[in-house]
Amino acid sequence: MSSKAQDDNVFKALAHPRRRALLDELKDAPRTTGMLCDAFPDMDRCTVMLHLKVLEEADLVVARREGRERWNHLNALPIKQIHDRWISQYATHAISILDQLKSDLEG
Repeated sequence: MSSKAQDDNVFKALAHPRRRALLDELKDAPRTTGMLCDAFPDMDRCTVMLHLKVLEEADLVVARREGRERWNHLNALPIKQIHDRWISQYATHAISILDQLKSDLEG
């Protein structure tokens, strides 16, 4: 898959607040699909699975089967790649402006 298509999948996955909430649940530790369903009682299992599928397609979640359980693991690498490509350049520019402002105010 091309980098552009992968970026599109990541942005699509992160665009929905429920999917971001699912990623927040996985931030500290992997969870089974059942655990994720329990964490979101207002969503049925099918809806949770559909959101997980979008997250897997974006490579933000990696699922592993252990017996009858499906463990969902956060893969933060695509988010870091988005940060490195899109955010860090702007942050560096903002920091240099703040540094210049500090110098101007002190001088």
